[in-house]
Amino acid sequence: MENLKEKVIIITGASSGIGEETAKVLAEKGAKVVLSARREEKLEKLASEIGENAAYIKSDVSSLEDIKSLVRLAKEEFGKVDVVFANAGIMPGGNMSELKIDDWMGMIDINIKGVLNTMAAVLPDFIEQKSGHILVTSSIAGTKSVPGNAVYSGTKHFVRALIDSFRSESVMEETNIRTTIIYPGAIKTELLNTIAPSETKSMVEEFYENVGLEPDAIANAVVYAISQPDNIDVSDIVVRPSKES
Repeated sequence: MENLKEKVIIITGASSGIGEETAKVLAEKGAKVVLSARREEKLEKLASEIGENAAYIKSDVSSLEDIKSLVRLAKEEFGKVDVVFANAGIMPGGNMSELKIDDWMGMIDINIKGVLNTMAAVLPDFIEQKSGHILVTSSIAGTKSVPGNAVYSGTKHFVRALIDSFRSESVMEETNIRTTIIYPGAIKTELLNTIAPSETKSMVEEFYENVGLEPDAIANAVVYAISQPDNIDVSDIVVRPSKES
């Protein structure tokens, strides 16, 4: 796709799963990808596989300074930032009655603060250049209530409300910033590894094994969203297995 060539795209949560696959697909189509995650050895391996179209830095999305450094790296290596894909997320499940408070706070740090920090780091450049595209990974859990995963579901509802509201602000302020919320259903990634061993985890794993899609389903959705002209609405993209209710 010609309109992807030379675009500079930041991806958080790039060390595995959706982020890793998206980086590979975008780079194959000529985009420059700037990779962020906490596992430096996985980033190094991925960047080496992609080659000159990739740069990376170990970073934690819960740290605004880390994400500002990520944006600086993109500009130093490739001269600009066109797109950011705020993809980092964790999903330690459990009923509220279990009082896994550390898990709750971890999801707030990554799933909520991570998106806010990513936007805070990139918005000054997007506003100044009057262009940019922010994509965020929400979840089907961000569109309905999910017993056994209430806090995770809440963080993904937050993402939906945040981007919907920001989208309206961008129109009013005429900043010309596009936004896309991606709602994955059951996708086979390492996200399941963040669920503590339990009966709930066993049920979720069986469900994902039976109906789950591979990460390239989301990667292709990201490519589609980025490559569309301004007159095509890409504000919300739902990607779910056909058997998923």
